[in-house]
Parts: sequence; C-alpha cells; structure tokens
Amino acid sequence: MSQMVKAWTRPHDWAEVVLGVLLALSPIVVATSTAAMWTMIILGALIALDGLASLAMPGMVYGEWVQVGLGVLAFIAPWVMTYTGMTGAAWTSWVIGVLTIAAGVAALPVATNAHRVAGQH
Repeated sequence: MSQMVKAWTRPHDWAEVVLGVLLALSPIVVATSTAAMWTMIILGALIALDGLASLAMPGMVYGEWVQVGLGVLAFIAPWVMTYTGMTGAAWTSWVIGVLTIAAGVAALPVATNAHRVAGQH
C-alpha cells in the first residue's frame, strides 16, 4: 500500500487522466453539436486536470469526490445539453462518465489511506 501513497503512482488517477483526455478529444471522431463539443472538451479537461492533481497530491481525498461529481456531470450531459440524438457523442459521455465515477469511487479508500499516512508524519 505504500506504493499508493507516492505521488504519480496510483493507477486509478492515471485512468482518470486518460478518461478525461479521451472525452476532451472525442469530438474529433464523433459527430457533435457546438454545445456537445464544448461540453465534452471542458468536462474532459476538468477530469484530466483533477486526475493530475490527485496524482501529484495522493492524500487529497476531496479530489476523488470531485472526480465522482465530474463523472456524474459527464453522464448526464447528453440529456442536459440535448445531444442524446448524437449516438457517438452521447455514448462516449455515458461510458466515460460511468468509468470516471468507478475510478473515483475505487480511488477513495486509497486516497483516504494516503491522507492518514501523510497526517502521521
């Protein structure tokens, strides 16, 4: 578990970075409207940035909750931004949203442990 306390080593956070980059770049390969494109780019960038922040500061528990929230936003975005009819864009948001939520939830115990270990020094 000590490996999980070191910065830049947690696979959950690397997954979040990759998911964010994929969401941000997905408008290159899927048909979108202007609103869908910007929603995907902005949410993807935020997911990737939060993943990088969690990698740099492994004891930052609130970062994992932010990640879960961003995943929820990515998941509901096709309905809120009305792009459910754009199959590729909608499914990309739904799948990446669910995977981001899963990565954030999976990282919560690891981040909590890292926070406890950091507090003991």
